[in-house]
Amino acid sequence: MDHVAECVDLDGTLLRTDLLHESVLLLLRGNPLYLFLLPVWLFGGKARLKREVARRVRIDAASLPYDPRVVEHLRSTPARPRVLCTASDELLAQPVAEHLGVFEQILASDGRVNLGGEAKAEALVARFGDGGFDYIGNSAADLHVWRHARRARVANASATLARRAAAVSVVESHWQAQAAGPAAWLKAIRVHQWLKNLLVFVPLLAAHRFADPAAASQALVAFFAFCLCASGVYVLNDLLDLPSDRRHPRKRLRPFASGELLLLHGMVAAPLMTLAGFALAWLCSPAFAAVLGVYYAATLAYSLRLKRVHMLDVMLLAGLYTIRIIGGAVAAGVPLSFWLLAFSMFVFLSLAMLKRYTELFALPESGQAEASGRGYAGGDLPLLQSLGGASGYLSVLVLALYINSPESLAIYSRPQMLWLLCPLLLYWISRAWSLVRRGRMHDDPVVFAATDRVSLVVGWLFALVVLGAI
Repeated sequence: MDHVAECVDLDGTLLRTDLLHESVLLLLRGNPLYLFLLPVWLFGGKARLKREVARRVRIDAASLPYDPRVVEHLRSTPARPRVLCTASDELLAQPVAEHLGVFEQILASDGRVNLGGEAKAEALVARFGDGGFDYIGNSAADLHVWRHARRARVANASATLARRAAAVSVVESHWQAQAAGPAAWLKAIRVHQWLKNLLVFVPLLAAHRFADPAAASQALVAFFAFCLCASGVYVLNDLLDLPSDRRHPRKRLRPFASGELLLLHGMVAAPLMTLAGFALAWLCSPAFAAVLGVYYAATLAYSLRLKRVHMLDVMLLAGLYTIRIIGGAVAAGVPLSFWLLAFSMFVFLSLAMLKRYTELFALPESGQAEASGRGYAGGDLPLLQSLGGASGYLSVLVLALYINSPESLAIYSRPQMLWLLCPLLLYWISRAWSLVRRGRMHDDPVVFAATDRVSLVVGWLFALVVLGAI
């Protein structure tokens, strides 16, 4: 029987994430002002930083993304000391060890010593002797440890690191990293959600100035500014929403929640995309940059807190759609239409409630009574259905009043044709709420509208009616 200790690294090896990054994000989610304390703690050393952060957060060990290959190896390892040896703080490593129930010992940073690299190697040699342990790791810092290990296993790392490990130890196995390709980033930045930003062209189309090259080019710049800023917010939202996403039946597969993409990469990408968006916005006009600033502030407030406030969240979601329309009008220099703003308020509130209804409808499948990270429970379904349907029908009423208004008569040569829009919109709203009631709706109405054949047909009919009325 082998009595040599089996020592396993935590961050990036046993876990497809880093607990320091996880804990910092949890800390900032609870109180963003801690951002100003992080450099103070770091000045006292990485060990102190990790301990100060760990004291203030609670990691849900059950929902973390574990590497199944490493877990299976630990569970099938013959009886011998299995040691979780990590540079993460002991306060965070302990819940992981308790959840898995496979470790006899834990070695971790304690607020004074950062147990990484050479410090980890010294601790393991002091406890088990030179060559008295096997070690599973994933980074170049683990070369210090492998140099003193009897055997090495390389997990979630490149072939280059495996060769470097083989030069200092006997590599028994290499579990290659599952590289994240462009598809993972496209999913993370939500390219499909850029469809929402097409709303910036609506004021241009409504004012019949789509043939104006200057206005159209400004609207195009505004579109990409919103796309970059929105993608930055989507990444930030995913980083801040990791615990609730990992408990969601579909959101747990998102690149950051599943560990497919590194949290550190997201923490760098989010501000870079946001800054690029604001740079484009400033090129468009300072006024548009101010509108984008309002959008970003509202989205950030939603991500940090307001998405958990009952009813206020859907109001804010509807407002974010409307801000895109306002931004398009400001960028293109088109006067804002009262009718367009009133219509957008009601139709987008209906879509926001449709989104919440879909999330709540799926709760029984996951065995939950309340939506994680949201202010709703299963009993709210009838209320959301009635309010959302009513809001959608009110948008049809606004459209009908606009058709007979002086503003409509002034810019359409055949305004009577616009009446065909009312039954089309009534049908689409009624069908959407009917499908969501039957559990056949995607949890994002934008994805549904872009992929549903009937919705696409209705959209083309809408466009043909408007062109015929001009």
